[in-house]
Amino acid sequence: MAAAVIETCHVACCANRTPNIVSWGHGGTIAFGTCNSVALYDPEERKVVALLNGHTDRVNAVQWVHREDSGECVGDEDRWLSNHLCVLLSFLFRYYYACKGHTGPVCAVDAIYVEDSKILVASSASDSTVKLWLCGDAKQAECLHNLSFGSGFMMDVSLVLLPGSRVPILACGGDDSRVHLYVQANGQLQKALSLQGHEDWVRGVDWASTGGELLLASCSQDALIRVWRLCAKSGIDTRVEDNHSIIKMKEDIFEVKERVFAVSLETVLAGHENWVYGVHWQPPFYKGGELQQRLCLLSASMDKTMILWAPEDSSGVWIEQVRVGEVGGNTLGFYGCQMSPDGSMILAHAFHGALHLWCKDQDKEWRPGVVISGHFNAVQDLSWDPEGEFILSVGSDQTTRLFTPWSTQQSRKVTWHEISRPQIHGYDMQCLAMVGRFQFVSGADEKVLRVFQAPRNFVENFANISGTSKEMLLTSSDSASLPEGASTPALGLSNKAPLYDCPPVPRYGHGFEMFCLASDSTRTVVASACKASKAEHAAVLLWSTNTWRQLQILPCHTLTVTQMAFSPDAQLLLAVSRDRTWSLWRRNLPPLFSLYAHTGKDTAIHSRIIWSCDWSPDSKFFVTSSRDKKVIVWGPCILDSGDPVLPPEIKPCSSILDVGDSATAVAFCPVLCSNNSYLLAVGLECGRIRLYRWTPGSEPAGGDDWSCCGETDTSQSHTLAVKRLCWRPKTGRAGRGNSRKDGQSDRESEIEEESFWVQLATASADHSVKIFNINKQAL
Repeated sequence: MAAAVIETCHVACCANRTPNIVSWGHGGTIAFGTCNSVALYDPEERKVVALLNGHTDRVNAVQWVHREDSGECVGDEDRWLSNHLCVLLSFLFRYYYACKGHTGPVCAVDAIYVEDSKILVASSASDSTVKLWLCGDAKQAECLHNLSFGSGFMMDVSLVLLPGSRVPILACGGDDSRVHLYVQANGQLQKALSLQGHEDWVRGVDWASTGGELLLASCSQDALIRVWRLCAKSGIDTRVEDNHSIIKMKEDIFEVKERVFAVSLETVLAGHENWVYGVHWQPPFYKGGELQQRLCLLSASMDKTMILWAPEDSSGVWIEQVRVGEVGGNTLGFYGCQMSPDGSMILAHAFHGALHLWCKDQDKEWRPGVVISGHFNAVQDLSWDPEGEFILSVGSDQTTRLFTPWSTQQSRKVTWHEISRPQIHGYDMQCLAMVGRFQFVSGADEKVLRVFQAPRNFVENFANISGTSKEMLLTSSDSASLPEGASTPALGLSNKAPLYDCPPVPRYGHGFEMFCLASDSTRTVVASACKASKAEHAAVLLWSTNTWRQLQILPCHTLTVTQMAFSPDAQLLLAVSRDRTWSLWRRNLPPLFSLYAHTGKDTAIHSRIIWSCDWSPDSKFFVTSSRDKKVIVWGPCILDSGDPVLPPEIKPCSSILDVGDSATAVAFCPVLCSNNSYLLAVGLECGRIRLYRWTPGSEPAGGDDWSCCGETDTSQSHTLAVKRLCWRPKTGRAGRGNSRKDGQSDRESEIEEESFWVQLATASADHSVKIFNINKQAL
């Protein structure tokens, strides 16, 4: 089998901001909705093993359908329900069902297997309806029942089969503070009972089957959890009911197919101090060939805690066994919770999408675990550090995040993790640029730039995580100027270095919000641009990284400059704009720049906004990509030839490449391919990423200079527009070089193998940061 050209190395993402978005399968895989996708996460491997793409709007609910050939159901705002059935053991999924019928966003789903391997699906939506679907072998989903609640809403649904029968019973928790029970009988969905007791909206319901009986847990905004017991009634039980000398809990009776069932309140659990959003029973397990259910209930609340509840062995009284959670901070609480199949791990997802994992160790103590994380809104920009050992990204979630590879001493497996958030801002972040190994400048929806430098304690921690020599990092980071630590003042937006002089106050140079940034390879100059609808605001500003004072104003464009890039030799600055033109600036007497070349309305080739640009690694050519679906290479940019008085002739050096969709990002690989050809990555508005080889000197008229050598498949692609592409500045895969120090022969073989790989980092409006391994030998 031919080697894959593109391999997914890492996906950084988080859960959507909905209560029913996470489900832990009996096979150990965690499924959660992230933007328009469903991510399958392996908590043991600590990585996303697959992405299920197909929805056209935000996924709102995810639920595994538990069986040997396990699958899952998901609900989302495009009013679809989809079921993916697992194929083989390598998490290869295929699209299976689509249930269409809701007129509002779907907020909760549940499903069970019924006769003949058919799947019964219940869905609740904001159109005030609950629908029951039957998914059969014909790949067609039939809507069996439609329940309308008028102006009310059902916040959660849960399905199970009545004990001793194949009759489904549906529990719905609503905004009327009641739990409604429906049974399917005689081809109809009939209302059995309405359970009263909660004093506010019922946020979650979950069934558990134990000993021929059913337990139903319900949670509410009244901060209470109620557990209800459902059992079949015999004739003897009916006679006991008439004996008023026996004290019992009140029972509500209903009849299904000449069988009588009773529902009674088992217990009320009080322990949370805020709304309880989720309840989850420990999954059943097989022991001695029999399916057993342990009575252990997990709850999650907006008070930022999870509680494990279980009855005492002696008295049977339900008590709080374990309480875990987050202390301090200004974040909201937990939206839901899940428990691993063996009960050794518990997981909560928070308001801002973060996953919180706790694991039970050998001493039966619960300790926080390592889990995936990512942005919870569009990722606008990202950049590698100069040595290619970590990635910084900024997003509309008002955060700057740092991702780096990590491998333990016991295992050589490399996994990527978010280890720092250098900036948590009060404005949506838009752009950033690295100006040193541990220094960057960022821009947000405000008129100033903010500069951050890593303190010494972060550099030391990074050395321990990455396996890099601490002394080498401190030497390369100008350790004399590094502060020991950082703190955030009350009501402040930026970290401050204690006991050190702060840098000069940023000067207001732009008239509107920041849009893009770039820094040169010498790390001495930073270029910035802001949103603009007039020429007076569309100028590029240059800043000194030594004094952080403004050096120069470069006027040329009439609308927003969308991206800028310095040539690798730091002699030229390229800017592309919403006005469909580009401008090229030459460094004269450092650090001043002068206009070197540009396109105008008469000479412009792009007919729509130019979104992105980049330089070839030898500084000879640059590339532009546009909404008009065109990618063009320009040049040659040779500064030491010709008459400096005459304007240079910089023109298209390639044929016009039509990529079939708006080209929102483009990047030259820093490593040349064979035959001195160039490798380019192009990101599209649809989320796909394509790799092209461009060979200069080939006949451009026929388009023979371009060849497509790779493309992300459906599961690898983003689901929304690609915002930024950034190649690792050197060959090899990050983190592999530090995983082993001994064994020189193996080490040399490892280095040779790594020279075949390059890495590409991508940022998208679908909230994710992805890192791809590109196999140069397979191109």
